[in-house]
Amino acid sequence: MRVVMHPNEFHAPAPPAVTDIAVADSDRFDRAFARAAGAALTERNAVRLLLDAKENFPAWLDAIRAAQRFVLFESYIIADDGVGRAFVQALADRARAGVRVYVVYDWLGSTKSSATWEALTGAGVAVRCFNPPSLDSPLAWLTRDHRKSIVVDGDVGYVSGLCVSEEWEGDPARRLEPWRDTGVEIRGDAVAELEAAFAQVWAACGGAPLTIERAARPAEGAGNVRVRVIAGVPNATGMYRTDLLVASTARRHLWITDAYFIATAAYTQALRAAARDGVDVRLLVPGASDIPAVSPLSRAGYRALLDAGVRVFEWNGTMLHAKTAVADGMWSRVGSTNLNLASWISNYELDVAIEDAGFAQLMAEQYERDLARATEVVLTRRNRVRRTEPRAAVEPEAGGGTRRAVAGSAGRAAAGAVSVGSALGAALTNRRTLGPAEVGLLTTMALFMLGTAVVAAFFPRLVAWPLGFLAAWLGMAWGFKGWKLWRARHAAGADGPDASDPAPARDREPRGPGP
Repeated sequence: MRVVMHPNEFHAPAPPAVTDIAVADSDRFDRAFARAAGAALTERNAVRLLLDAKENFPAWLDAIRAAQRFVLFESYIIADDGVGRAFVQALADRARAGVRVYVVYDWLGSTKSSATWEALTGAGVAVRCFNPPSLDSPLAWLTRDHRKSIVVDGDVGYVSGLCVSEEWEGDPARRLEPWRDTGVEIRGDAVAELEAAFAQVWAACGGAPLTIERAARPAEGAGNVRVRVIAGVPNATGMYRTDLLVASTARRHLWITDAYFIATAAYTQALRAAARDGVDVRLLVPGASDIPAVSPLSRAGYRALLDAGVRVFEWNGTMLHAKTAVADGMWSRVGSTNLNLASWISNYELDVAIEDAGFAQLMAEQYERDLARATEVVLTRRNRVRRTEPRAAVEPEAGGGTRRAVAGSAGRAAAGAVSVGSALGAALTNRRTLGPAEVGLLTTMALFMLGTAVVAAFFPRLVAWPLGFLAAWLGMAWGFKGWKLWRARHAAGADGPDASDPAPARDREPRGPGP
């Protein structure tokens, strides 16, 4: 009997083999991560976990002192203290020896280090400052170069959350512990991606592009660890999309450490959904922040997380500054991005996502050791957020225990300003539920605005003059920007490419012998 197939009849193909499905799933996840992060995967790497200043600073200095061809050094804060001067000396020594040394620092993060740059440029180091104040860009200060990276000779690179400052080493005389922070040492193909990330910020500072001689990389590679270098730039949101993707795809556990946690509604919902789906979601944050406004804003978001089953822990030491995550025993990230809008959207940031079971195990083991020095936060029967131990039980009396972090730098306060704005905006728009922890902030701002209203009613000139000055400043800034763009277009010709002025920055070329 012959079977005649109708023209519209459809016969499904044979189902694919299980191995084919696994390969397809793996390829789908790789493609999703590549699109979210905007970062290619490199596969021939060796990665070493470095904890705190005691492991990071010596490794960095050893690599710099061994440099033969070039050093790329980028840090949000390069302090004018013992640690900062040690790095300046090491960089200057290599420049005098003929090594090409390039340094990028953030103006707001390193406002108190002016003498440092003279020492470097005098030795032949090329130094650029990211985003100094500019009258024609009144709000440009909100964008910072928050990256922390080092590349030496194209052979080894370092990415971390540590800045170059004595704060990370602590001060026993003042009962300040070393800050808890995390970094990585990378060898292999990913180092080229770190070089490209540095060149990106170097160019953003204005001036000639970075030119370094890259040596051929060994065919066998440095290892078999898969690494993505996620170089965050303003408004690209690569790390934000990656964090959302990880929260949405985690199956067993997602353990997060963050220094300045003020999550968006979307990220909070992603963590809640994961926890309700049976994922072991944990969040470790500082018990006290070096930015006072951050702690109450972080705690305001606890209730929604705890209610969904996310476990929240507060660090009992001086300061927890790490920005890390580990998921499902395979995926980890280490870098500079905090879980807040300033890092996700406004800043230049640098992180590495590492896909390796061995490294993930090291990260998970360290996370459990960190939890041993933390206190869990829970919801009480009355639906109130409370620590499982009173603060006095984990903070010894004055004269013998560890002090909490002191007020942070003006640079880190930028993130706090953005976070405060988020809370005030939520109060006006009801886009998220405000918690009791934000009572003090809202009361303070309410009194300030009411006081301003009274002054405006009885002494209008006291308000009119500042507003007039601000309006004049903004008008002049926009006019000056427009005039520069018009002049550049006129110089290039009506049909030529549209020129734009470089990012607000200052370039310090070497005054001593060239690198």
